[in-house]
Amino acid sequence: MSGVLALRLAGPLQSWGASSRFTRRTTESAPTKSGVIGLLAAAAGIERGDDRALAPLAALRFGVRIDQPGTRLRDFHTAHHAVTGKSMPLSERYYLADAVFVAALEGEHTLLTALHAALKSPVYLPFLGRRSCPPAEPVELGVFEDARLEHVLRNVPWQASAWNRRRHSSRPPSTLPVLMEAAAGDEHAGADTLRDQPISFAAAHRRHALRTVVTTTVPMPHAPAGVPRHDPFDALEDESS
Repeated sequence: MSGVLALRLAGPLQSWGASSRFTRRTTESAPTKSGVIGLLAAAAGIERGDDRALAPLAALRFGVRIDQPGTRLRDFHTAHHAVTGKSMPLSERYYLADAVFVAALEGEHTLLTALHAALKSPVYLPFLGRRSCPPAEPVELGVFEDARLEHVLRNVPWQASAWNRRRHSSRPPSTLPVLMEAAAGDEHAGADTLRDQPISFAAAHRRHALRTVVTTTVPMPHAPAGVPRHDPFDALEDESS
C-alpha cells in the first residue's frame, strides 16, 4: 500500500541551499528534496555515510506547497580556524524568515509510518536546512493512506501563521504555489531541473543527481479549524491598540 507523509515546515528562519559557491551560501525559495530527506534521515538515526539506508528515503516522490513565502534575509558570518586561530574568509548566508511550507512525500506506506514515528521521537533533532534553523513546533502533519501527492498538497488545510491569516482575512489568496516532482514517465513542458536528488550525504563525498520539478498552483484550501496557533507577537499588538 502506498501513502503520503505530510510535514509542516515553519520557523523563525529556514535555509534550503541547492548550491553553494565559495563564501556565498544561498537558499531556494522553498524546501529542497535533499534538505527534507536529510531531516527525515536525521530523525530516523541514519548516519551520513550509510547510503544503503538513505536510498529508500531518496526514492520517495517529493512535493512542497508554499503557504507563506516569508522574507529573504542576508547575514554575514566570521570564523576562526580551531587549531591555528587564523581568520577564515567572511561569508554571506541567506535565509527565509517567517516562511511556512507543507512538504509531502509519496511512497510505501510502511516506510512512511516508520518515518512519522521517528519524527515523534527523533534520534537527531530536525532542523530546517541548517542546524541554526530549528522548527517552531513539531513538523509532522500525519500519514495519509492510499493517497497521491497531488491530492494531499491540494487538500491539506492552509498552514499559514495566525498573524498572516489575520492579515489576509478579508482577501485570502485564491491559489497556492506548488513545486512537485514529476511522476515516473510523465512529461511536462517547461519543467525545471534541480540538482538536489540525494545520493550520498557522506561528508567526504556528498553527491546529488538531477530531478524534474513541475511548478503549478492549487486552489486555496481551508485554514485549520479549532484553536489558533500561538503567536508571541499577539501581546505586542494588544499593547499597541
